[in-house]
Amino acid sequence: MTDAAKVVAVTGASSGIGEATARRLAADGHLVFLGARRTDRLETLTEEITAAGGTAAFRRLDVTDAADVRSFVSAARERYGRVDVVVNNAGVMPLSPLEALRTDEWDRMIDVNVRGVLHGIAAALPVMRAQGGGHFVNIASVGAYEVSPTAAVYCATKFAVRAISEGLRQESTGDIRVTLVSPGVTESELADGISDPAAREAMKTYRAVALPASAVAAAIAHAVSQPPQVDVNEIVVRPTASAQ
Repeated sequence: MTDAAKVVAVTGASSGIGEATARRLAADGHLVFLGARRTDRLETLTEEITAAGGTAAFRRLDVTDAADVRSFVSAARERYGRVDVVVNNAGVMPLSPLEALRTDEWDRMIDVNVRGVLHGIAAALPVMRAQGGGHFVNIASVGAYEVSPTAAVYCATKFAVRAISEGLRQESTGDIRVTLVSPGVTESELADGISDPAAREAMKTYRAVALPASAVAAAIAHAVSQPPQVDVNEIVVRPTASAQ
């Protein structure tokens, strides 16, 4: 582990932005600790990172369970000795009109997208304070800045992530860095969870132009690579050809 290498815990690491972030940060020389529910994918990803010369380990993680997130962060610290960065990436997006009253899906978005981020902060903040510093990278969306039909609850959760991130930044005494990364349409499995037929169909057009997940990973890598006195607070990344 060189002076520039950091221990990075990534939630939602089994696909999409989380997977791409794990690959990019490991390739940059960081030590990554990966969490998600699909451990078969985590195992494969860890093996591929290791085969490429990187350092990675994983643990099953449910971000809606505060105790499980604490155990995840503790496991990362036990393995690598510290936790420098937490990438709160896990998220879901089951879009639907409010009048569809899919309240179970609303609850799921709140549990994963909002509570999941809070659980990550609650688990890692004491660790970072004790070791003298740390960095939270919270993944939001362009939906943190605007609202579109069928996305009211999803956007509300991302507005919340934006507010939480800004609050944490303001409360920092200079030892904790906070970065909010808000991607536009990105290639991922996020839209696969849309059960409402009309919303699912609309997403096919909306997502016709999309960023590769590696582009978002590059933005995260940029923020992580900055020296301690530099805090990159907000990054919005969109496809060049998209008006969204």
